[in-house]
Amino acid sequence: MTDDTLKARLQHDLHDAMRARDTVRSGTLRMTLTAITNAEVAGDEARELSDDEVLKVVAKEAKKRKEAAAAFTGAGRPELAATEEAELLVLEGYLPAQLDDEALREIVDRAVAATGATGMPQLGMVMKAAQGEVAGRADGGRVAAVVKQVLSGA
Repeated sequence: MTDDTLKARLQHDLHDAMRARDTVRSGTLRMTLTAITNAEVAGDEARELSDDEVLKVVAKEAKKRKEAAAAFTGAGRPELAATEEAELLVLEGYLPAQLDDEALREIVDRAVAATGATGMPQLGMVMKAAQGEVAGRADGGRVAAVVKQVLSGA
């Protein structure tokens, strides 16, 4: 593993957080590195993940934190929601900048034009084309909502 990979950066930042006694940051990075290791050993044989695959694991962990924070807020547990939101902030530092609504709409419009989709039956084709260009810069739910909006003619 070279020092310029995302996984190496996460490990380096974990060491820095441990030295600084930053418990939230170190705990979050530890859990994320564990998820990466689990992904590496999953399947038939162990392998090292590429930066894109590591990024997907980080995005998945961020999504878990976002959903947990919403669940804790809904259950009237703001202190637990605050912990999840703090962890989410740490993880967002490793994710690419998220697309705004206008940029996401442009990508979906291009995907619709490229696939020649005319309605909801082609939703899967458009999603596949759009997700390729979005590449982790927007949540799948947001992409799906925009694709449905465009395909339904709204």
